[in-house]
Amino acid sequence: MPPNTTASTGQQPGKSGRKKGRRARLFVIVLVLAVVAGVTGGAYWSISTVRASFPQTKGSITLDGLSGPVDVKRDGYGIPQIYASSDEDLFMAQGFVQAQDRFYEMDVRRHMTSGRLSEMFGKSQVDNDEFLRTLGWNRVAEEEYEKTLSPSTKKYLQAYAKGVNAYLDGKANKDISLEYAALGFANDYKPQKWTPVDSIAWLKAMAWDLRGNMQDEIDRALMTSRLGPKEIQDLYPDYPYGRNKTIVQAGQYDEVTKTFEQGSTAGAGSSADSSTSGTSTAAGSDGADLQSQLSGLQDALDDLPTAVGVNGNGIGSNSWVVGGKYTITGKPLLANDPHLSASLPSVWYQMGLHCRSVSSKCQYDASGYTFAGMPGVVIGHNQNISWGMTNSGVDVTDLYLEKLSGDGYLYDGKTRPFTKREETIKVAGGAPKKIVVRETGNGPLLSDRSSELVKVGKKATVDTAAPDRGDGYGISLRWTALQAGTTMDAVFAMDKAKNWNDFRAAGALFDVPSQNLIYADTEGNIGYTLPGKIPTRPQGYDGSVPAPGWDSKSRWTGYIDDDELPYEYNPSRGYIVTANQAVVDKAKYPYTLTTDWGYGARSQRITDLIQSKIDDGGKISTEDMRQMQLDNSSEIAKLLVPKLLKIDIDDKTVRDADDVREAQELLEGWDYTQDADSAAAAYFNSVWRNILKLAFGNKLPKELRVKGQCLWVDPVNTTGPADATEKVRECGERDADQAQPDGGDRWFEVVRSLMDDEKSDWWTTPKNGTRPAATDRDSLFKRAMIDARWELTAKLGKDIDTWSWGRLHRLFLKNQTLGTDGPGFLQYALNRGPWKLSGGEATVNASGWNAAGGYGVVWVPSMRMVVNLGDLDKSKWINLTGASGHAYNAHYTDQTDKWADGELLDWSFSNEAVDKSTSDTLVLKP
Repeated sequence: MPPNTTASTGQQPGKSGRKKGRRARLFVIVLVLAVVAGVTGGAYWSISTVRASFPQTKGSITLDGLSGPVDVKRDGYGIPQIYASSDEDLFMAQGFVQAQDRFYEMDVRRHMTSGRLSEMFGKSQVDNDEFLRTLGWNRVAEEEYEKTLSPSTKKYLQAYAKGVNAYLDGKANKDISLEYAALGFANDYKPQKWTPVDSIAWLKAMAWDLRGNMQDEIDRALMTSRLGPKEIQDLYPDYPYGRNKTIVQAGQYDEVTKTFEQGSTAGAGSSADSSTSGTSTAAGSDGADLQSQLSGLQDALDDLPTAVGVNGNGIGSNSWVVGGKYTITGKPLLANDPHLSASLPSVWYQMGLHCRSVSSKCQYDASGYTFAGMPGVVIGHNQNISWGMTNSGVDVTDLYLEKLSGDGYLYDGKTRPFTKREETIKVAGGAPKKIVVRETGNGPLLSDRSSELVKVGKKATVDTAAPDRGDGYGISLRWTALQAGTTMDAVFAMDKAKNWNDFRAAGALFDVPSQNLIYADTEGNIGYTLPGKIPTRPQGYDGSVPAPGWDSKSRWTGYIDDDELPYEYNPSRGYIVTANQAVVDKAKYPYTLTTDWGYGARSQRITDLIQSKIDDGGKISTEDMRQMQLDNSSEIAKLLVPKLLKIDIDDKTVRDADDVREAQELLEGWDYTQDADSAAAAYFNSVWRNILKLAFGNKLPKELRVKGQCLWVDPVNTTGPADATEKVRECGERDADQAQPDGGDRWFEVVRSLMDDEKSDWWTTPKNGTRPAATDRDSLFKRAMIDARWELTAKLGKDIDTWSWGRLHRLFLKNQTLGTDGPGFLQYALNRGPWKLSGGEATVNASGWNAAGGYGVVWVPSMRMVVNLGDLDKSKWINLTGASGHAYNAHYTDQTDKWADGELLDWSFSNEAVDKSTSDTLVLKP
């Protein structure tokens, strides 16, 4: 039974709004100049200082190292298309142009990946640097460059670095970005030259944020302090194979000998044959022992800078491809919108890389999205094929308990010495700090980086075969990205792939992070492949909970062979959808890919939208694909609203019942669409948030609840009769955008699975002030409706005619360094927003919010694209912000209003189309 607890105490801008926004930005420039002049004792930023870092986009620039002239053509949004006559010139120009627009962002990224943020921002970043040095991303990137990458990839990386350094040559800090000018007030930092390793290391940061189920592994273990095995199982229900289709339904994973079952049973499974192994283990012997160490680990993870996601939580994406049989053009359409943390500038950078004539000397003609600081195109299309990505979520990380013994660790009854290295962290404005990184055979000891983690095992309850806990156990991390890989090779291989076989071969190089790759080509073929270095584990270990590092039987046994990984090619249904759902039915696949898939709410909605169009006999257009990306329908609302409308809000038990009934009436006739101007969406999401809080959130341990939210709870590990113990006050410890229950589609499934059990202990909550107690499902729903009414009264006012979802659900774009921790005037200068957004959690239009922490947007469709393989010039795209990373540049956030409105821009590809859309041309001369 769950422990008893008692609680203590922008609509999108229209034309007029945009004009006001421009006036506001001009005002901000004046304000910044005035404020800085005041705080720096006479020094000031002139308009010329603000503009000094803006890129030259017209005329010509001479670059040493080019073999021939390169044209850089920018459209009205500043998006560059580069034309060169050799591969090296193409990638050198890419480095130069990205540095023009985004070097500060690139510099911060490389300092993060190498654990050197303290060099830029001082002692506040030392703890982060210690943790990142322990992970050793930069060391692995160096090993990849030296040992595993192809000679051609190294050549391209060198050319890219040469271009970045050509941009930096001779420039003062203020000529690079406004942020450097601001940092100049505090230190004498000067950017170093770019290296090929700086580009490779960014892939490790991306892999970290897309690493799979490590957060679930931690959370399950932390739950054991207050929940038993059955309760934890309730909160991690089985994947609904029978309701939400897997990605691969009738494909192959070894085309010679092993095929999936064909027909209507593909992708279906019952809860009996698809139980979540490991959930009960999480609540067993290895679970209750991890409170102090995993709490400390969570603290370290919460503090890490975000690369592309919310530190691994809530990461999702949509991608789907529809074959020509069902499209207006008769050729495939491919859509993709990765869901990542909102950042300013956007994590993505749009550009085209074109050889004037494709040949062995110059092999590329690709356009799409890449990362500033990395050559090539990551997602997009070339002249023959298009591809998209979503995070597969496969489990590529394991935490291990380690028995530390003197200067070593226990392994199969013997003490082995640590692998050690010393790291020196330089600190701006302070003395350097030296740390020692220790590694076991499983990986680096993360517990060395947290004072909490060294308490490992003090309260442990492990099985009798475990070694004596002594002063506790350590925690190490095994992760596929800590081994040298070939993902950088994969990027270039995909950029020049001509067909499915080329694409599959390129995908096989994409080892970390494992991604769902979708494919379409101009010949009319569509496909899907799951690449990645995916570990296999011994029987009894599924990666869902920390494993005993002292036992060799817990070690990975190898990796799934490429020819045994799932794929599909031209399936008979005519389309493929990937949105983080299960890749395959576990009953029909011999390997465990993960125990923690997304639960398929988005993927099934997309599938239903496509299938509905097909069933109606219609043909799908680019506009249809765009509209699907903007679908705001709430799957959990479809389940709950009919129940909520039947709740009797009676005058006898409900104070101010008329006001609550007035809110309830908003749900009558609501179509479950979460538009920004919807009052019904605002009220429903508040009810949903309060259902989660009352039924589950208040029963979770403090390590999972929102920081500062306090409850009176029964003490843990008390002795004596329960009625003799007094409640204690416990306050949550987790950041608001990381806390549970977050309200995603796992929680959809939790509530769905409990709906018929109206007397479940989860549906109980004590009385709080004038709010009635709940003893069953409907009484808890009633309480949530009351609480939601008064929560929104406090936030939006008593008059429900003024309510709207967008007033609650707002996006703020923040510069990821000085815009979050800098002086107030700098934050005001660098940040933008808010935008009032439609969409929601586990919705196709996935403007995610954390139900435990509030309604604000925490992750978004970071870009959207629809590729038309019938006519590539009729493809469409949009970015979250703009091409530029320079505050007050015209292209800083010039795409954001359109992005928020769900619009897409024309995406020129052919020479003729690019020339027609070109606003500025810059010639780079040798």
